[in-house]
Amino acid sequence: MTTTEHTHKSEDLSAQYRALADRITSLLEGTDIRMLRRSSPCEGWDGTDVLEHLVTTQRDFLSSHVTMPGLSATEPLEQWHEHVSQVEALLAEGTADTEFDGYFGPTTIGATLARFYGFDMIVHRWDIGQAVGVDVPWDEAELEQVETSIAGFGDHLYAEGICNDPLEVADGATKQERLLALLGRRPVGGLA
Repeated sequence: MTTTEHTHKSEDLSAQYRALADRITSLLEGTDIRMLRRSSPCEGWDGTDVLEHLVTTQRDFLSSHVTMPGLSATEPLEQWHEHVSQVEALLAEGTADTEFDGYFGPTTIGATLARFYGFDMIVHRWDIGQAVGVDVPWDEAELEQVETSIAGFGDHLYAEGICNDPLEVADGATKQERLLALLGRRPVGGLA
């Protein structure tokens, strides 16, 4: 791979992360933040817990590879904004190119943020939407990323603390409904 190709790949991965983070930000900013206190499809978690999980897991991952500044914000939305700004600054500095041996083999920080944590952001954006009463449809790229990730995770997806067992779906279910069922999720609160 040439330097130019490597740079474009790194920029693409950073852009993927930013796009997914921006969708969560838009969802959060477009709702009454107090609604985050309502239950999510993640057993025992409300929307605030889901958002905290996104921030904490990404920071834990990044902190194992680079120095992360602390968060000064205490409210969930402000913490999310501050966290995403810090991640974007790290990516702009070239952190996306940092290589390491991941669970599934050699990879980079950018690839892991865009793919593994990208999957997490897609699925948990839906969970947050359910908590705040907003339907969150996935676009074709998101559907493809979730489907590819599910296939790649295999049985690891159903380890304790990850996803509940797959659920049955009715004939005529949409692709998103089928993928959500594979993740042990059903809409809550009457949302489709």
